[in-house]
Amino acid sequence: MKTETARRLRDLPRSSFATTVSKIAELVEVGDDVVNLCQGNPDLPTPAHIVEALRHEVLDPTTHRYPAFSGMLELKVAVAEWYAAHHQVLLEPESEVAILFGAKAGLVEISQCFLDPGDVCLMPDPAFPDYWAGVVLAGARMLPLPLLRENGFLPDYDALDPAVSRAAKLMFLNYPNNPTSVTAPPEFYERTVDFAAAHDVIVASDFAYGGLSLGGTPPVSFLQAKGAKDVGVEFISLSKMFNMAGWRIGAVVGHRDVIGAINLIQEHYFVSLPSFIQKAAVTALTGPQDCVRELSSTYSRRRDAFVAGLSDAGWHLDVPQSIFAWLPVPDGESSVDFADALLQKAKVAVAPGRWFGEHGEGYVRVSLLAPEERLREAVRRLTAFHPGPRGRLTQAAHTTLAPAPGAKAKAA
Repeated sequence: MKTETARRLRDLPRSSFATTVSKIAELVEVGDDVVNLCQGNPDLPTPAHIVEALRHEVLDPTTHRYPAFSGMLELKVAVAEWYAAHHQVLLEPESEVAILFGAKAGLVEISQCFLDPGDVCLMPDPAFPDYWAGVVLAGARMLPLPLLRENGFLPDYDALDPAVSRAAKLMFLNYPNNPTSVTAPPEFYERTVDFAAAHDVIVASDFAYGGLSLGGTPPVSFLQAKGAKDVGVEFISLSKMFNMAGWRIGAVVGHRDVIGAINLIQEHYFVSLPSFIQKAAVTALTGPQDCVRELSSTYSRRRDAFVAGLSDAGWHLDVPQSIFAWLPVPDGESSVDFADALLQKAKVAVAPGRWFGEHGEGYVRVSLLAPEERLREAVRRLTAFHPGPRGRLTQAAHTTLAPAPGAKAKAA
């Protein structure tokens, strides 16, 4: 029997993270203490009131039936209310909100909805690798939007070849950014809307980290820019702001035609999330938000401990604005070799920048999803492995950073 898979499956990129996870497991199995800062998997539990809401709903037999194909209206209303309260964006719940099996699913689906074989997608470089899968499955082409240090890790639309801009049908953006950990200012999104409107490009804005405010003020949403709903959509996730990664629930909002297409493809892929998970998500979005503020403060303290430790050792970097730090590797070393040596010799796991694209080379991504004491231990090992004075790591000061919540009071 022939079991050769379809080309679309053979062309799918393999996960480099899976290989590193296997290496970490091998080291742990022989007794090594590995500080794993490679993945973006939240380490804290889902808030108790959300778990209790799930427990209550799952005991209700009415939630055991098939839910509505396109998601519960109650949850769509909750998403719209969250956007109105936090970003002053008005959404029509039934036509401008779609419920997702996690934001990742929607980020793969949108390429399959709008790209035909040979079509062009503008892809940030570096970028979250899962964006690539949908483009490959659609048989489309990816052309890079370089994210360079000198541009504050924002794409420069004026630098694009005009022929590329004319050919593009879809483009991805992601701020707060994974992996560079920068945010985008309002004027950048205004330029994005102008570019997309001029070239008839659909914008897919990944706002998965938008619920966390490590800089003291909420990150700017793409949809806050005038005309944004006319040119694209935005994806949100409950994974990071509510520590609900294992629940696999998110949403996409914006242009109603895009929302309609995603609802259509999901009817065939997923049908809909279980009702009890959707109802618990309503509790998360509409209930007390103290847990989100506390989580932001926790991540801010972790970030500050990590940055302070590196600074004390003579390494200089900008303060990350999300749950990752983007560290330049020592001159002359590849990101893959540096990360592998750091794991094998110092027992600290980080993600090579090359995994995120060609322009990620020269950096490693460090996850801050670990307790402060583990982050301090990682700094101790990292600086012992490569002392700052012999390999000073610098990152461009491309933005003015606000202090962490409560930082001024503590300093005083």
